[in-house]
Amino acid sequence: MIATNRVLQFTDIVKFKYFLYCVIYLIQLTEEAHMDVCLVIQLRLKELGLEQRDLADAAQVTESYISQLLTRKKAPPAVNRTDIYEKMNAFLRLPKGHLAAMVEAQRQEEWKRRLADPPRPLHHEVREVVIRKCQRNRQKQVRAIFEKQAFGELERLVTQKLVDVTKRIARGELDNERWLRSVAKLRSQSYEEARTVILDFLDTDVFNISVAHCTAFLIPLIESWDIDLATFAIKVLLNPLLSPVRLVHIEFTERDEVDQIEPGFEEFLGMPELRGDATPEELEHLRSLRFRSRRPTAMFYYQELRNLRDPLHFRDGSLIRPHKRGEASSAEKQKQLNARKMAIRRWTNNQTNSRKKNKKNN
Repeated sequence: MIATNRVLQFTDIVKFKYFLYCVIYLIQLTEEAHMDVCLVIQLRLKELGLEQRDLADAAQVTESYISQLLTRKKAPPAVNRTDIYEKMNAFLRLPKGHLAAMVEAQRQEEWKRRLADPPRPLHHEVREVVIRKCQRNRQKQVRAIFEKQAFGELERLVTQKLVDVTKRIARGELDNERWLRSVAKLRSQSYEEARTVILDFLDTDVFNISVAHCTAFLIPLIESWDIDLATFAIKVLLNPLLSPVRLVHIEFTERDEVDQIEPGFEEFLGMPELRGDATPEELEHLRSLRFRSRRPTAMFYYQELRNLRDPLHFRDGSLIRPHKRGEASSAEKQKQLNARKMAIRRWTNNQTNSRKKNKKNN
């Protein structure tokens, strides 16, 4: 009986020591986890009995990309530049926003360390790409300014804006599976590889842009750029085959706004059959319409003009004056209606022929 009690006491002591060891170990892991998101992901994968390839499939990236993140060869991407954390949270069954909050805290600490260090110069090849994309009549002047410092203010400004414009386009296409698969096919990559390349580019900053980023994005997307050295206003001309926007204006001084006219609106103005007897007030309203990514056609402005003239669409006291249909005679109205119908048919045929021609070229 005494021997049995001694055995139980010894067993209880062993269990208690093991329990203390586990508590201390968990505390250490928790403290480390607050600083290292990679450790949290590794522990969670181990706890759920999952592998890196499973996480890669869930995040729609390559296994190599996940491996580089977890082995700290690649820094975790910024929360606002990627969508992998939401996918990882759901797959690892973590609280919503858990990984994103940890990454934000970790990156803030990293930025505090970086601010104490002087800026490093760009890769020579990256600088050459930026200068080569500049308007020819200004390349010599820009090169002289760039070469005065390792990574001076003007070079940082221009490079940052070019990267920002390119990122905006890449971010807009990140969820476009058809576009991504087309890019993957052109680059002889898988869908996951193409998506990984975009995520990697979205996470880079002006201090870490590489030659590979230039080859994949800056060179094909940007046709040219120019800068007004008096006001630092920058104009970026983009490739119309890859970007929904043709020209981007970046300005830093207070000045009267110069509106960029939509190509579809210019086309609408050049078609009297569609424009008809639109008043200056109506044309000003149509011209003021703004679009972020989609580009309206002449037919859109024609339909919008009809909406403006429908009294059912406006309450009394509307700023847009309803069109007085009685101003024209019946014969004139019928003539205008027939002309517009013909214009719509011509416009539709032109669009159809243009699409067929593009398909043949592709």
